[in-house]
Amino acid sequence: MFATRWNPFVQPWWQQFNQLQNEVSRLFDVRGEGMKNGVERGMFPPINLWEEGDCVKFEAELPGFRLEDLEIFVTGQNELSIKGERKFQAPEKSVQHRQERFFGGFTRVLTLPMAIDVNQVDAHLENGVLRIRLGKQEQAKPRKISVKG
Repeated sequence: MFATRWNPFVQPWWQQFNQLQNEVSRLFDVRGEGMKNGVERGMFPPINLWEEGDCVKFEAELPGFRLEDLEIFVTGQNELSIKGERKFQAPEKSVQHRQERFFGGFTRVLTLPMAIDVNQVDAHLENGVLRIRLGKQEQAKPRKISVKG
């Protein structure tokens, strides 16, 4: 007869706990596999946001979208919302074998790092890239302070 040492890590409840932990990790993972399913996780469209001088610049990849498919809002003083919808257009009498492109509606809401002047917002869509220039409010612009000695 063989004696085996009791190991709590091989118990059925521990395996279920590990499985739950893996599922939660997968759900919140934004690297690797997470980026492949960005649409499901609120990460569509992929964006870049940066500050340059007296404005904030925003870029979003929106291939296949038209201007009339998009709605852009600046709400409050620092919230940018983008809504859009891409309709599925399959040729008649076709048989679809694979669909990897996203079709349907999306909403992406961003909190910007500073207050925005809504009268200084420009948006352009060119070659599937949406570019937005958002002017800062006066109080959000940097000011040079002179030092007296």
